[in-house]
Amino acid sequence: MALAEPAEVRVHLAAAASAGISLTYAELLERLGYAFSRPKMRALCAILGTVDEEGAERGEPELAVLVVRQSDGVPGQGWWVAGGARSRGYQGPWEGPEAKRFIAAVQAETFAWWQSRNRTGGTAGRG
Repeated sequence: MALAEPAEVRVHLAAAASAGISLTYAELLERLGYAFSRPKMRALCAILGTVDEEGAERGEPELAVLVVRQSDGVPGQGWWVAGGARSRGYQGPWEGPEAKRFIAAVQAETFAWWQSRNRTGGTAGRG
Protein backbone atom coordinates (compact mmCIF):
# COMPACT_ATOMS: atom_id res chain seq x y z
CA MET A 1 0.00 0.00 0.00
CA ALA A 2 1.28 3.45 -0.93
CA LEU A 3 2.05 6.01 1.73
CA ALA A 4 -0.35 8.48 0.07
CA GLU A 5 -1.71 9.37 -3.32
CA PRO A 6 0.11 12.19 -5.12
CA ALA A 7 -3.15 14.15 -5.30
CA GLU A 8 -3.46 14.07 -1.51
CA VAL A 9 0.12 15.27 -1.06
CA ARG A 10 -0.49 17.99 -3.67
CA VAL A 11 -3.47 19.32 -1.71
CA HIS A 12 -1.30 19.79 1.41
CA LEU A 13 1.52 21.40 -0.56
CA ALA A 14 -0.78 23.70 -2.55
CA ALA A 15 -2.30 24.87 0.73
CA ALA A 16 1.17 25.53 2.14
CA ALA A 17 2.17 27.40 -1.02
CA SER A 18 -0.99 29.50 -0.84
CA ALA A 19 -0.17 30.30 2.80
CA GLY A 20 3.44 31.15 1.91
CA ILE A 21 4.98 28.50 4.14
CA SER A 22 7.23 25.50 3.78
CA LEU A 23 6.68 22.22 5.63
CA THR A 24 9.24 19.94 7.18
CA TYR A 25 9.22 16.30 6.15
CA ALA A 26 7.86 15.46 9.61
CA GLU A 27 5.06 18.05 9.34
CA LEU A 28 3.94 16.75 5.95
CA LEU A 29 4.05 13.14 7.14
CA GLU A 30 2.00 14.14 10.20
CA ARG A 31 -0.60 15.78 7.95
CA LEU A 32 -0.79 12.49 6.06
CA GLY A 33 -1.32 10.60 9.32
CA TYR A 34 2.18 9.21 9.91
CA ALA A 35 4.95 9.67 12.43
CA PHE A 36 8.33 10.56 10.95
CA SER A 37 10.67 7.73 10.07
CA ARG A 38 13.43 7.50 7.48
CA PRO A 39 11.58 4.84 5.43
CA LYS A 40 8.42 6.97 5.41
CA MET A 41 10.45 10.03 4.41
CA ARG A 42 11.99 8.10 1.50
CA ALA A 43 8.54 6.97 0.37
CA LEU A 44 7.31 10.55 0.61
CA CYS A 45 10.21 11.75 -1.53
CA ALA A 46 9.18 9.39 -4.32
CA ILE A 47 5.65 10.81 -4.17
CA LEU A 48 7.01 14.38 -4.26
CA GLY A 49 8.69 13.59 -7.57
CA THR A 50 5.37 12.42 -8.98
CA VAL A 51 3.59 15.52 -7.64
CA ASP A 52 6.08 17.76 -9.45
CA GLU A 53 5.98 15.73 -12.68
CA GLU A 54 2.18 15.90 -12.78
CA GLY A 55 2.24 19.59 -11.83
CA ALA A 56 4.68 20.38 -14.63
CA GLU A 57 2.26 18.79 -17.10
CA ARG A 58 -0.40 21.25 -15.85
CA GLY A 59 2.00 24.19 -16.05
CA GLU A 60 2.35 24.50 -12.28
CA PRO A 61 5.58 25.40 -10.49
CA GLU A 62 7.25 22.77 -8.39
CA LEU A 63 5.88 22.03 -4.94
CA ALA A 64 8.52 19.60 -3.65
CA VAL A 65 10.81 22.57 -2.94
CA LEU A 66 8.46 23.45 -0.08
CA VAL A 67 9.33 20.26 1.83
CA VAL A 68 12.43 20.95 3.89
CA ARG A 69 14.65 19.54 6.58
CA GLN A 70 13.88 20.79 10.07
CA SER A 71 17.59 21.25 10.74
CA ASP A 72 18.31 23.90 8.10
CA GLY A 73 15.13 24.69 6.17
CA VAL A 74 16.28 23.39 2.79
CA PRO A 75 15.15 20.30 0.86
CA GLY A 76 17.04 17.08 1.24
CA GLN A 77 19.47 15.52 -1.20
CA GLY A 78 16.75 13.92 -3.30
CA TRP A 79 15.39 17.31 -4.41
CA TRP A 80 18.82 18.54 -5.42
CA VAL A 81 19.69 15.34 -7.30
CA ALA A 82 16.28 14.81 -8.92
CA GLY A 83 16.60 17.97 -10.94
CA GLY A 84 15.08 20.76 -8.87
CA ALA A 85 18.36 22.65 -8.74
CA ARG A 86 19.84 21.28 -11.93
CA SER A 87 16.83 22.30 -14.02
CA ARG A 88 17.48 25.90 -12.93
CA GLY A 89 21.21 25.81 -13.63
CA TYR A 90 22.16 25.95 -9.95
CA GLN A 91 25.49 24.27 -9.26
CA GLY A 92 26.26 25.63 -5.80
CA PRO A 93 26.27 23.84 -2.45
CA TRP A 94 23.25 21.97 -1.10
CA GLU A 95 23.67 23.42 2.38
CA GLY A 96 24.59 26.75 3.91
CA PRO A 97 23.74 30.37 3.10
CA GLU A 98 24.00 30.10 -0.70
CA ALA A 99 21.66 27.09 -0.74
CA LYS A 100 19.21 28.89 1.56
CA ARG A 101 19.15 31.95 -0.72
CA PHE A 102 18.55 29.77 -3.76
CA ILE A 103 15.73 27.83 -2.05
CA ALA A 104 14.14 31.05 -0.78
CA ALA A 105 14.03 32.39 -4.35
CA VAL A 106 12.52 29.18 -5.77
CA GLN A 107 9.98 29.01 -2.95
CA ALA A 108 9.06 32.67 -3.50
CA GLU A 109 8.17 31.86 -7.13
CA THR A 110 6.01 28.94 -6.01
CA PHE A 111 4.31 31.03 -3.30
CA ALA A 112 3.59 33.87 -5.73
CA TRP A 113 2.10 31.55 -8.34
CA TRP A 114 -0.21 29.74 -5.93
CA GLN A 115 -1.21 32.95 -4.15
CA SER A 116 -2.07 34.62 -7.46
CA ARG A 117 -4.19 31.59 -8.39
CA ASN A 118 -6.15 31.99 -5.17
CA ARG A 119 -6.70 35.71 -5.78
CA THR A 120 -7.98 35.08 -9.30
CA GLY A 121 -10.19 32.14 -8.35
CA GLY A 122 -7.96 29.44 -9.84
CA THR A 123 -8.07 25.80 -8.91
CA ALA A 124 -5.26 25.80 -6.37
CA GLY A 125 -5.55 22.98 -3.90
CA ARG A 126 -8.11 21.03 -5.85
CA GLY A 127 -6.88 17.68 -7.08
